Amino acid sequence: MTTRTRTTGALAGAAALALVLTVSACGSDSSDDHPAMASNTMSAMTPSTGAPMPMATGAERTGMFAGENGKSVTGTATISGDTLMLTGFHSDEGPDLHVYLTDGTDEAAVGGGKELGKVTYDRAAQSFSLTGADAAKYTHVVIHCDKAKAVFGAAMLS
Repeated sequence: MTTRTRTTGALAGAAALALVLTVSACGSDSSDDHPAMASNTMSAMTPSTGAPMPMATGAERTGMFAGENGKSVTGTATISGDTLMLTGFHSDEGPDLHVYLTDGTDEAAVGGGKELGKVTYDRAAQSFSLTGADAAKYTHVVIHCDKAKAVFGAAMLS
């Protein structure tokens, strides 16, 4: 193979990679294909508190889980359309784990939040319907043990 052929092949490969990255960043709505990709969308902040303001319905929002109350919760929460998707998810085991949309991470926020269903602590990919929930008015996704009345972890949405 000549130097010219190798250079042309390398340039074609680089161009193909650039195209794939551009298309992925601009149009792919499948978080299953790229669970580690973070959204570059900035959320508005409440002027008085600096807290994130809920975004308009239909906008994709994501957040990374962090453990709370000595528990471990990891992974990403993504709201897209009428679905909450958990990817790369893992939590400490609990007797009655549920996922909630809330406006904070304490028990009062969970009590005022919207329960979406039971969550499986060791299933990396899970989806929950948001039908009947106005996801735009919530700022967090919380993993809560209903039996123990304890927040295991939360993801702030942006």
